[in-house]
Amino acid sequence: MPDITYPLNGHEAPGYLAVPEAGSGPAVVVLQEWWGLEDHIKSVCDRLAGAGFVALAPDLYRGETTTEPSEAEQKMMAMSMDQAEQDMRAAVDYLSAHEASQGEGVGSLGFCLGGGLSVWAATANQKVDAVVTYYYVMPHGKPDFSKIDAPVLGHFGTADDFVPVDDAKGLEQELRDAGVRVEFEFYEGDGHAFFNDTDRLGTYDRQAAERSWERSVEFLRSNLG
Repeated sequence: MPDITYPLNGHEAPGYLAVPEAGSGPAVVVLQEWWGLEDHIKSVCDRLAGAGFVALAPDLYRGETTTEPSEAEQKMMAMSMDQAEQDMRAAVDYLSAHEASQGEGVGSLGFCLGGGLSVWAATANQKVDAVVTYYYVMPHGKPDFSKIDAPVLGHFGTADDFVPVDDAKGLEQELRDAGVRVEFEFYEGDGHAFFNDTDRLGTYDRQAAERSWERSVEFLRSNLG
């Protein structure tokens, strides 16, 4: 599927949309890693479409991508959370009203920076009915978790240099204390970005990636059906 634009405050925001062959399905917003909206995130959308979902990845960096960790970090830190929240809210609204989307509820799925944004999206738009977060990273504060009215599934590696296990478990408890239905899965010996098959950080684990993907798809289906 080609890149698309969707309405945002009287303007158009860019993104990548993938629709299943059947022509319709439950809707999921996919949030990018700190690299930007690059081929890996587009492939996640395509995989979701292959599993029967309508998937939209908003382009939060407005066409900019990088493969260099230092530049990716700079882009992440320079990102406006106000703008990102507007992008995500509009993306959820667009998907919810899309002719290919089944049901009004929308899922959110993200990795690293996108893992944090996936949770944030649920606080910004009450149409989010299911949240999947991979190795949650949120550089700019955090939202009001009590605004989340959706179950949250998290995936974390026990050898993640960016997100220590204690931090992940602390986040899980914080979400639970805010009244969120939450379950975090931990993958023994896996590092940050274990799902990303570009393996830029040398941490890709095919077995853990496949197992977490199956859990994510099942979770999204059961909560968006």
